[in-house]
Amino acid sequence: MKLSNCPVERLSLKDFPKIDLLGMGIIPFDLLFTVKKYPMVGIKVDAESFLMQGGGPVPNVTVGMARLGLKSALIAPIGNDPFGEVLLTELRKEKVDTSFIIKKNKPTALASGFIEKSGSRTMVLSREISVTPNDIKLAMLPIPKILHLDGRDMPATMKLARWAKRNKVIVSFDIGSVRNDVSEVFPYVDHLVVADEYAFPFTKTKNVKKAIDKLSQFCKGTIVITEGIKGSTGKEFENDMFVNQKAHKVKNVDTTGAGDCYHSGYLFALLNGKTLAERMQYGSAAAALKCTKAGARSGIPNKKELLAFLNSKKNRYYYV
Repeated sequence: MKLSNCPVERLSLKDFPKIDLLGMGIIPFDLLFTVKKYPMVGIKVDAESFLMQGGGPVPNVTVGMARLGLKSALIAPIGNDPFGEVLLTELRKEKVDTSFIIKKNKPTALASGFIEKSGSRTMVLSREISVTPNDIKLAMLPIPKILHLDGRDMPATMKLARWAKRNKVIVSFDIGSVRNDVSEVFPYVDHLVVADEYAFPFTKTKNVKKAIDKLSQFCKGTIVITEGIKGSTGKEFENDMFVNQKAHKVKNVDTTGAGDCYHSGYLFALLNGKTLAERMQYGSAAAALKCTKAGARSGIPNKKELLAFLNSKKNRYYYV
């Protein structure tokens, strides 16, 4: 049954698809160049390889959850242009529900980046398109088990976060760096999994435990901070124990999307009733597998690959 043909007042629970995770966030079209070294100003270099594919933290998580065998759907704005059509095609191929994608008469967001031989990447984003509260028709949305947000468009983010709390939906939140002020949403978040590039500047500390304690003044849920090859540290609000998870040692090709994959593994484990320590193990493993391939989505593992990696006796860890 197509929701777009259903009058709002006639919708009932049986009309909605069953969704494990509903996400809202930016969805840029990524253009990625692999280079030996990031070029100096005024220098021309030849790329060793080139990759085009969809990106964005939340869309990457919806793809990750779909590959792990769960039902995911995405709210995101795209332009009425060829880039938008490619993004839609990719999501549908990955079996992500695109019923709630919003088409607008603005250009689809574009991201371009350089991937160095070391696996480090430098990205630039061009985005004129956004989601507004008026774009979101709450009566037309399914009630998911998890709502996953990135905070780029805060008015729309807050509308969805409040809706999720009214419907007893788990809210997870991802932010990789300090951009706009997203702290307004923290009281609604059940699982705040953020990068150290955000956590340390926001809390004005470089100690991960102190950063978690300061974040817990805003968020009363579980807080996890990821630190790349240093691993991750987490803490549940009602538990004084910190949990540490080392990062897996792999052949690092590209770190783009590693944090997104961490969320996929973490949330997959959450939906399967795993403990915080286990959720962090799943997240770390998913992130490591992603780093073995170029692009934000190329290395996203399926369920079989993730479980095989977790069960491998060859796993080793970085620890700094």
